[in-house]
Amino acid sequence: MAENSDIPTRVKSVLEDPSAQQIARVYADAFLDTVAATDADGALEEFTSFLDDVLAANPEFDQLLISGVIGRDDKIRLIDKVVAPFGSELFTNFLRVLAHHDRLELLPLILEESRVRHEVRTGRRRAQVRSAVPLSADVLNRIRQQLVKAFGFQPIVETHEDPALLGGLVIQVGDTVYDGSLRTRMKQLRGRLLKRSLHEIQSRRDSFSHPEGD
Repeated sequence: MAENSDIPTRVKSVLEDPSAQQIARVYADAFLDTVAATDADGALEEFTSFLDDVLAANPEFDQLLISGVIGRDDKIRLIDKVVAPFGSELFTNFLRVLAHHDRLELLPLILEESRVRHEVRTGRRRAQVRSAVPLSADVLNRIRQQLVKAFGFQPIVETHEDPALLGGLVIQVGDTVYDGSLRTRMKQLRGRLLKRSLHEIQSRRDSFSHPEGD
């Protein structure tokens, strides 16, 4: 697995180092590059299971891996003892690399980036759809068709209910947001009415300031 010697050797937390996302992206690409395209889903499933079923279920083990209580060599030995007998060789080796470079605390961020980048590599992207009420299967299918037509990728639609929207939809793909909610349309309507009212008031003021014949 290729390593970048210019990357710092330690990130205390994502908040303390804004470059953590970029660093996680490097490791995510390295992780995906080590597996064949047909094995990526299985590798990501194992990665997810390790975080959910091992680390989340055993917080003491989690703390040992990310804290400075034990050194990197001890962490690697711990991985060999606890993970190697049950995990794949690929994933175990990946954990060893992270331990060697003191990057184990970035595991959740690396998993998130791995999922996103795998979706991009396979022509898929996530689309967040917010609505005031649950959407029917027919509506969701039409949304998928429109996203395919507009973007040319297979969307992974994630729905969220937000009663504050009142009606309509808010669709987000990456950094792009399409806001067709009733709440926003009403806000825009109020803005247009206010602008028109101010224009009419100003026009009347102008007519009083410059009466005919002056």
